[in-house]
Amino acid sequence: MQHASGVVREFDASLPPAAQALLARAAAFSAEHVAPFARDWEYQRQLPLDALVRACRAGLAGVEVPAAQGGLGLGFGARVRMVETLARHDAAFAFSLVNHHNVTARLATLPDRPMGGWVPAMLAGELIGCTAMTEPEAGSDFSAIATRARRVAGGWSLTGEKAWITNAAVANVFLTYAQTEPGSGPKGIAGFIVRVDPGDEPGLTSFTRRPAFALHGAHAIGAGGFALDEFFVPDDQVMYAPGTGFKSAMAGVNAARTYVAALCAGMLDESLAQALAYGESRHAFRRPLLDNQGLRWSLADVASELEAIRLLTYRATRLIEVGEDAQWAAAVAKKFANERAVAGICACMQAMGAHGLRSELPLARHLATARVLSYTDGSVEMMNERIGHLLRTV
Repeated sequence: MQHASGVVREFDASLPPAAQALLARAAAFSAEHVAPFARDWEYQRQLPLDALVRACRAGLAGVEVPAAQGGLGLGFGARVRMVETLARHDAAFAFSLVNHHNVTARLATLPDRPMGGWVPAMLAGELIGCTAMTEPEAGSDFSAIATRARRVAGGWSLTGEKAWITNAAVANVFLTYAQTEPGSGPKGIAGFIVRVDPGDEPGLTSFTRRPAFALHGAHAIGAGGFALDEFFVPDDQVMYAPGTGFKSAMAGVNAARTYVAALCAGMLDESLAQALAYGESRHAFRRPLLDNQGLRWSLADVASELEAIRLLTYRATRLIEVGEDAQWAAAVAKKFANERAVAGICACMQAMGAHGLRSELPLARHLATARVLSYTDGSVEMMNERIGHLLRTV
């Protein structure tokens, strides 16, 4: 049985018909192309590029891409609910898709530049995008990135290494942040589009793709890295000029934290549904397990916290949609979702006894992925730091 939530129904009712149709399409896609294969992606350490391409061709990569560019032209709320829907079966896959979507949507803001011309290929899954901020020695402290961009005739020469990048194992279009003025911190950071076509990669000496990380619970993310050695980027592939790169990157952080919270909600919802179904069907001492008050109260706690995660997530979503300051709301939503998803999934597994450990069920995968999401787009500790910093202003 699926846990019914009035909060979800109310939120979805506020979305335009096109967004509601998207959610129905995402649910159908997930049931057919994600749920049957998510276990194998995880336990066989597969990167599901074929499924990612299918999702693109199903129209799931163009949520916020303008209709004039071939997308759906919807708002942030549609993106949040889409990833929550997909996360019920595999949050890692949903995270991969939304990261590709984000680069596609950014390029779609440049219809008069060559990069804007790549959007149709990205919507079709012929090109896969990723955002490269993190480095081996620079994670939460983004201003400390060491990848260097040096001005040369007609463009820039990039040298450095990126790590922990979602989709890096399969991407062709890398939104890459680099420092143009060493020692200047945020003021010198710019954003460049590094494009590497599959046919060109074997002969390149300026680009080296690193092997994907073997991350338990997150193989479908395709997280990895790459090294640049005097890689040339022409001027018309500069996405964000020096001095604007840091601000543009940070502008997307609140959105990322919010949809990470939505991913947690999706996983917890499915875990609760599995636990409820098991508790109703499994009998002990001649009655269903759900007749035991202790079990019902445990799952009632999970349902209450799931409702709270959604309320916090949808509030942050609304603030972002109307352009208001969402720093506090996004940080609180992510922190609470990270912590309560881990605890809630554990409670659902406990309610199912040893059955909850079975690999054909998603709970163990969801638990591992929930731990991964506790580090993405700012760890729980970084959320505490952000919230603590803002305490004087709220």
